[in-house]
Amino acid sequence: MTIKKEINGKEAILYIEGWLDTQAAPDVEKAVNDLPGEVDTLIIDMEKTEYISSSGMRQIVSAHKKMNGNFSLRNVSADVLDVLRLTGLDKRIHVE
Repeated sequence: MTIKKEINGKEAILYIEGWLDTQAAPDVEKAVNDLPGEVDTLIIDMEKTEYISSSGMRQIVSAHKKMNGNFSLRNVSADVLDVLRLTGLDKRIHVE
């Protein structure tokens, strides 16, 4: 899994490529925690995210809480969206 970070003023975008699983979840946590203090909006682009595990979903929920709801998932693949729907996260987190 790779993470690319783009910061535009108060908005950050994390591009996650590969599997967001138990091994990758700490990297996502670090990327979110390392965002500059002025960032108040986070978008996670999941166009190239192939798989998400419960550990990955936990990091998504954690990032959502950290950003006080100023958070969204973008370009979510059908497979990942199915998992989000099964867990109900698609109703709590904005999915573009």
